[in-house]
Amino acid sequence: MVSHGSLINTLILAGLVSIRGYQRKVEVRRGTLYNTGVCIVDVVGRKDGEASSEHSPLLPGSSSNGGRRRTRGFFETLKGEGEATWGQSLKFLFANWLSLLLVLIPLSAVAHYQNWDAGWRFGFSFFAIVPLAALLGEATEQVAIKLGETLGGLLNASFGNAVEIIVGVTALLQGEYRIVQTSLIGSILSNLLLVLGCSFLAGGLKFHECHFQETAAQTSASLMALACFTLVIPAAYNATQKSLPGGSQNGIIIISHGTSILLLFVYASYLFFQLHTHADLYKAKTKLKNQSGAPIDGVQQEEEEDDEEEEAHMSVVAASVSLLAITVITAFVADYLVASIEETAEKYHLSKPFIGVILLPLVSNAAEHITSVWMAMKGKMELTIGISIGSSIQIATFAIPLLVIVGWITGRELTLFFENFETISLFVSVILVNLFTMDGKANYMEGLMLITLYIVLSLAFWVS
Repeated sequence: MVSHGSLINTLILAGLVSIRGYQRKVEVRRGTLYNTGVCIVDVVGRKDGEASSEHSPLLPGSSSNGGRRRTRGFFETLKGEGEATWGQSLKFLFANWLSLLLVLIPLSAVAHYQNWDAGWRFGFSFFAIVPLAALLGEATEQVAIKLGETLGGLLNASFGNAVEIIVGVTALLQGEYRIVQTSLIGSILSNLLLVLGCSFLAGGLKFHECHFQETAAQTSASLMALACFTLVIPAAYNATQKSLPGGSQNGIIIISHGTSILLLFVYASYLFFQLHTHADLYKAKTKLKNQSGAPIDGVQQEEEEDDEEEEAHMSVVAASVSLLAITVITAFVADYLVASIEETAEKYHLSKPFIGVILLPLVSNAAEHITSVWMAMKGKMELTIGISIGSSIQIATFAIPLLVIVGWITGRELTLFFENFETISLFVSVILVNLFTMDGKANYMEGLMLITLYIVLSLAFWVS
């Protein structure tokens, strides 16, 4: 008599033999079967011709004792193929020496809730913004590398000036309209004069002359000029209408709301222009000369997009989670900072315009300052122009209109009517930058002049 168990085993072996007769091959990779229709039934990891036994597992990682197989850990599952691990990602993110200043974050919270002296509260939160801005920029760059040019550009547009937007929204909700306006104007002036000036100076000291795409630079500078003119119009309207009965406030609010919507549309069009229809204008074309004026061998080149791919040092998930966490922490620190400005200004006799226009942008733009100067010393002037003028465009045509609309929604009358001195300062700065970028060349003398204008404006805001 043949037992039922022997009969079942015989039928299973016969089925396996018949399946091997088909000219098909099933590859087993990570527990998933792929039918390729090429060869014979086999399991990856088993050599061709190797005899299979009744007790051999059909799937890799499984065993005969219970059919258990190894499962990936939670963080390993979130890591993509070939990406850095979470440990490697975080190690890279915090490798910067500025991360040492992260200890000021809990100190700023303690100082705020324990109501320490205004100077300590302002100092701790002021310098705690510096490492957060650096980490935010690094995480944004790592995500942008993986997402590609278009989505990466949109991400940089959203998070490139996240610190300024967070500080602006916080001040807006607390009713500090002057801090909102001065911090945004200060960020534009800092990028146009200090960042671009230091970059031109550093690049000009290393190279006799640096070249960049004048068409792209002029387009960006012209858009910056348009944004500047939209701030001049409310000031001019106020000067001509304030003598009329009822004043000009209602008209300024209507002008500000309509202009803000138009500026957001123009900024979206600019992104489409830069990243899609005219992306060729923004390709790096670097031509450098040494201090004697001769071209540098091996440096004069046109960099194509696919010449060299930048390698990501963080996984997409790790960079995205870090981006979200840093943004939330920055919002809390910005709240501590804004809450201490009023008392600090009164106690230490500092003007609010000086704090908003000079001090806050120096902190929030610290990472951009370093990156722009470093790129200029490498001769990558397109990146330098993109960081300095591009960041100013984001503030003028995205951040300021966005905050005006947020104020409109929340019932706070934030307008595009800035103080006359701030508007004039922005106007002359934009004119000077346009003059320096129209020829597509840069040298250290142009950088020195930009820095000089920034110092003059700083002195004026100090005594205002």
